[in-house]
Amino acid sequence: MAWSSRKTSERGSPSRKSSLRMDDAFESVSELGSLELMNRETELPPYGPLQKSLSADSLNSISSVNNNFGQDFVLGQVEVSVHYEPSNRMLRVLVLQGKDLLEKEDPAFDSCFLRVSLVPEEQIVGISRIQRTAYSIFFDEKFVITVDPSVLEESSLRFSVYGIDDDDRNVMTGVVDLKLSVLELPHQPFCGWLYLQDVNKASDSVGEILLSLSYLPTAERLTVVVVKAKNLVWTNEKATADPFVKVYLLQDGRKISKKKTAVKRDDAHPVFNEAMIFSVPAIVLQDLSLRVTVAECGSDGRADNIGHVIIGPLASGMGITHWNQMLATLRKPVSMWHPVRRN
Repeated sequence: MAWSSRKTSERGSPSRKSSLRMDDAFESVSELGSLELMNRETELPPYGPLQKSLSADSLNSISSVNNNFGQDFVLGQVEVSVHYEPSNRMLRVLVLQGKDLLEKEDPAFDSCFLRVSLVPEEQIVGISRIQRTAYSIFFDEKFVITVDPSVLEESSLRFSVYGIDDDDRNVMTGVVDLKLSVLELPHQPFCGWLYLQDVNKASDSVGEILLSLSYLPTAERLTVVVVKAKNLVWTNEKATADPFVKVYLLQDGRKISKKKTAVKRDDAHPVFNEAMIFSVPAIVLQDLSLRVTVAECGSDGRADNIGHVIIGPLASGMGITHWNQMLATLRKPVSMWHPVRRN
């Protein structure tokens, strides 16, 4: 894994590869564990409590799912180190290096720079020097900002790449957010690679979906909360539709389980708040991925897929960033917005 953190050592190093049985994903769990924490972490009180998703389609056979991991959203990656000093409330950010920060086939930009900001306030933490190459950069640039400890629980560090064109205009090309609340910065620093999302290509998405992930190693339980979606674009340019979400658990690209939410009537910004719980041995975590499909239930009763999100070690952009943050902060829910790719 490109994501590095001391906390990942809790997983141990698997010595053999195992396969999930079909019934592993359909366990009965009476104690939902981290769902109360997820409810707080995803700011759900206005929408009501989380519900456990009980809908699970039975699978007559293990069928393969198209292994399209959204590579057209990936842009490049940047290695960073983040450290917080509670005594003087100093947040220290070190930008170490970057790779492929601009598309090689795009001649529009001959240089670039990186901006670090604190969101949602969009407070600028620092701006790197202008780089004449974007494909292998050794930054080694340090930025410091005063941050109250309470702000860490509400903020993310945003790393944005800007290309500079021939007219000296700055155009954002890639971005990635690092959520601070899941890093436990007052106790230990973070260092790792972050995968940039291509903002220009991601703009072709057909909506966004908020998902929360958590893995509990003692119970070997993976919890996926489908929180809500927004700005959904219906298929065939329909004026309205009834959306729902399907979550596939994949191992090596093969479908192990499928669960789905309830249908929301005539809502382009549906709130689901449904938790889907899978029994997953730690030894197979590196072989798993999640495919989250947003679908619509038409007037004729047929279900048409609007788009999908892939999350896992073989994904790219936000998909691998979300998965790696979950593994780096075991037992704690991690929520992120994902663009929904058109099928």
